[in-house]
Amino acid sequence: MSGTGAKRGRPRTFDHAAALTAATRLFWERGYEATSVGELTEAMGIRPGSLYAAFGDKKSLFKEVVREYGRSPVGAFMGVALEEEPTAYGAFARILREAAVIYPDPSHPAGCLTISAATNVTTQDAEVGVFLRDLRNGNLATFEARLRTARQAGELPAGADPRALAAYFATVVQGMSQRARDGATAAELTETAELALTAWPSEDV
Repeated sequence: MSGTGAKRGRPRTFDHAAALTAATRLFWERGYEATSVGELTEAMGIRPGSLYAAFGDKKSLFKEVVREYGRSPVGAFMGVALEEEPTAYGAFARILREAAVIYPDPSHPAGCLTISAATNVTTQDAEVGVFLRDLRNGNLATFEARLRTARQAGELPAGADPRALAAYFATVVQGMSQRARDGATAAELTETAELALTAWPSEDV
């Protein structure tokens, strides 16, 4: 029996995962605003029609990129540390120390995608800036919740301010991302991480 008619139907014209990886790299390197649809389709190896059919518009593609980034090791390391470490100090120490190594890693663009991708977003694309801001603020709220729990459990002194401490560590992480984009090495960022950890409140507070 001949098998010539076994493979019918519309063939896949591109690898969805590979195309998404290519788009992620471009958005990560250049930011949302500076990345054109033409550049995206070239990097992804697809026609504009395929991009719109598979991902929707540029904004929808970017949101899918960010969601996938958040599930990847380089995007999920903060949440993993908060989940896995038994103490709040251990979690924040791990976050800062891992950021120091991950952000300047040459295997991918420097820094954090969700921190850097919304640079210079125009008014018509303000939704993208709000989308990323909400993600970052969500991380900040998660930091604060973990620190409040730590204070209740006696890990932090009663006089410690979880909100201020969460904002401090979020600011350090964002600064480390920018320093990595400016060429800072893992060694320099590790020094920053260790210095930042000295701000952890002691019982003398």
